Amino acid sequence: MARDHSAQCKQCRREGQKLFLKGERCLTDKCGVERRSYPPGEHGRGRQRQSEYRVQLREKQKARRYYGVLEKQFRGYYDKASRQPGITGQNLLALLECRLDNVLVRLGFAASRRQARQMIRHGHWTLNGRRVNIPSAQVRPGDVITVKAGSGAEQIIRDATELTGQIPAWLQADHDSLTAKVLRRPERREVAAPVQEQLIVELYSK
Repeated sequence: MARDHSAQCKQCRREGQKLFLKGERCLTDKCGVERRSYPPGEHGRGRQRQSEYRVQLREKQKARRYYGVLEKQFRGYYDKASRQPGITGQNLLALLECRLDNVLVRLGFAASRRQARQMIRHGHWTLNGRRVNIPSAQVRPGDVITVKAGSGAEQIIRDATELTGQIPAWLQADHDSLTAKVLRRPERREVAAPVQEQLIVELYSK
């Protein structure tokens, strides 16, 4: 499985805001954005020329890094979203939100998407009663997500639930039994991603 192993704090600094890629660490003073609010690299503190293309590209990179997908994967999601009825940008965010690794984070069962992916790959979760090990698996309305019986990651999951804020209305979670259900497809106002999806559409439409 292809993965991005680059430094996560540098990714946040490059985009100029917290993407919460490291879970609890992002809430402390150790956060890279808090310590060095300028972009990484030799010219990080220099003046950067703003252009329409640069703004669109940065928005696409921000979305890609926020959800933890590679360039080829992201382009595939965009192509699929453009073929669906409705607004392409909103379709794109809905597809990204419905990734199983992202859903675990939204439910509070993982502190970060990287942690969620690792638990899924190690077989700690089931989808509709069947073991799943594909982080990019798309969840659908009515799907039931549960931790695998006898999972050794149960304590890690319970620790992650303590950091949980509000769970989106399109999901339902029981943190005591570590089970959840997908109620419906997410609406744009329920997507907390710090992304302007229209800029991504404009970039790919060129």
